[in-house]
Amino acid sequence: MTVAPDIENAPTTHPPSSVRDRAATTTRFIGNRLSTLIVPVTKAVNPILATVSATGWLVAVTGVVLLAAGRALGWSELIFLGATLVAAFVIAAFFIIGRARFTVSVRLNPRRVTVGERAIGEMIVTNAAKRTSLATTFELPVGAGLAVFGVPALETGAASEELFAVPTERRAVIIAGPARSVRGDRLGLFRRSVDWTDPIELFVHPRTTRLHPTAAGLVRDLEGQVTKKITNSDMAFHALRDYVRGDDVRYVHWRSSARTGQLMVRQFEESRRSQLTIIHSSNRRYYASDDEFEMAISVTASIASQVIRDATQISVVTEGMLLRTHTVQAMLDDCCRIDGVDTDEHARMFAREATKRLPDPSVLVIVAGSQMEPADYRSIQRLFGGELTVVALRIAHGSTPRVQDVAGLQVYTIGQLTDLPKIMARAQ
Repeated sequence: MTVAPDIENAPTTHPPSSVRDRAATTTRFIGNRLSTLIVPVTKAVNPILATVSATGWLVAVTGVVLLAAGRALGWSELIFLGATLVAAFVIAAFFIIGRARFTVSVRLNPRRVTVGERAIGEMIVTNAAKRTSLATTFELPVGAGLAVFGVPALETGAASEELFAVPTERRAVIIAGPARSVRGDRLGLFRRSVDWTDPIELFVHPRTTRLHPTAAGLVRDLEGQVTKKITNSDMAFHALRDYVRGDDVRYVHWRSSARTGQLMVRQFEESRRSQLTIIHSSNRRYYASDDEFEMAISVTASIASQVIRDATQISVVTEGMLLRTHTVQAMLDDCCRIDGVDTDEHARMFAREATKRLPDPSVLVIVAGSQMEPADYRSIQRLFGGELTVVALRIAHGSTPRVQDVAGLQVYTIGQLTDLPKIMARAQ
């Protein structure tokens, strides 16, 4: 009697571990060999494929498809059309063959301008090859635009100078470059570009206005500002008190001690170096228009410029950015980089996070748009101690200058940049 084997309960057999190891080693070896071959080929082919435009790929693929369809269907018309497209593709490829050698420089004069001022750039192309160069098209991105120049054939060592104007109607950091040469065919099937320069920056600074040096507490002090805090050693004398063991004998007032019969020491009011902090909100929900946003930046830049010139310590903060304030130029350069943000974060929260690592200010300036409520200015003021001057500036483009009292805080409305000097003098 034959018994059928129990297939389900039969033990599972596996190849020996040595066999599996050899198979894995072989697989890795083949993979390494393939990658060794594929990577160089890919690096060599990619630059060539990159020169083919979308139109070129369409022409090539269409030509091949028509040739195949014509051969399969026996239609000479399709074969003719396919051959024509393929021939056009091949002929166009010859227009990008060859290599040119140029020395290219791009200059901007000046590199920093104020909104509305004229900025001129020049691109100088010099033929560095040993033979005459062909006529070449150069492209130069300038901000959001693109300048295109046709450089004629140049003898060895000859140069072509091209001038261009840079738009400066708005505050911005305008990137010019890189300058690139472009070669291709008339049909646009191939395009090969070579970058010859690095990008350079043009800073379009916001408009500013000059302020009086002592306006709004922008103090040029040597000893510092006196506070109400009492200390045992400083410069501003406050009063006399009885001597306590451990007091510094240098501050004993001997004349009063002789008159009263007991030791008397001086007390002082603590002095603090002037530290101005500008909190500038870039939250777009606080501004009614782009013009209002730009004017707010001009107000901030005007105040900060005067403070830096007066050698007073200053910090300028906006959403996600702490401006450099070691020089006026550095501060204005950073003002060019301020962009509006769209966030639901409350102004008080932004002010607290932005200033928690900054020195305690003696003067606080808050700059925001017309859509910020007066109560928001007051909430920012409450983040700081009472021994400081707070100047709240509400930017409302085109409005009449006025002042509004909010629980003891004066909120000044500015309608034009020219109103700022009078407002700051009044806030003093």
